[in-house]
Amino acid sequence: MNSDHTNPLVSLVDKLALHAPISLEDRIALLELPFSLRTFEAGSFLLRVGDRPDRCGLLASGFAHRHKFNAKGQRQIVSMLIVGEIYNLQQLHLPTADSNVQAITRCEIATISHEALRELTTQRPSVEHAFFITMIVELSMSREWMLNVGRRDARARTAHFLCEIAFRLDRQGLPPGQPYKLPMTQEQLGDALGLTSVHVNRTIRSLVDDGLIDHTKHNVAIPDWDLLVEEAGFQREYLHMESVCEVISA
Repeated sequence: MNSDHTNPLVSLVDKLALHAPISLEDRIALLELPFSLRTFEAGSFLLRVGDRPDRCGLLASGFAHRHKFNAKGQRQIVSMLIVGEIYNLQQLHLPTADSNVQAITRCEIATISHEALRELTTQRPSVEHAFFITMIVELSMSREWMLNVGRRDARARTAHFLCEIAFRLDRQGLPPGQPYKLPMTQEQLGDALGLTSVHVNRTIRSLVDDGLIDHTKHNVAIPDWDLLVEEAGFQREYLHMESVCEVISA
């Protein structure tokens, strides 16, 4: 077994532990899963609609997004994917992919066979439960994204997106507002927020001018977390990261 310092599955264990209890025995079993590593350049598709993969893909480094196209070829980004997340876990149960997953940056992907995952979840129901909870949390996040695009104005919508990414990346208990990398173009942000690139640029500029965020090319910092949270109407409960919440609230 690889050491925790070199095994990309460590990020998976940490991610699962945000949502469900992971025992020492569960951790060892997860870290012993056989995996293969592959690197994808920015813009590469990790998954396409209609694919029928026999392996699950874990984002070991980089950023990716999930999206769908309408009949006119217009793209809607429906979720962001960060390190530690399996982007096609549902294919363990639904064989055909119904969305596209594309690399935003250069990504390293650890793939694990469905056979190995099914064997593990059969042997360890607690791991199966953790995977199940993870998929439910993804549904919760999807509902919040639908609300964000459908019922918040451009300013609150953008602020909410920035709060969510900051909170999801803040898994080490660092104070909210620490600078983080957001390597998305204005076009990609627009496709995630249902806005034009021009509107995204104008909205981000207004947040900067009002002191709610600091923004340079691909970096974001939040000088006053509470103020941005109020602007966004951000309520972190939908992320179901109780362990992280306890650290931040302490």
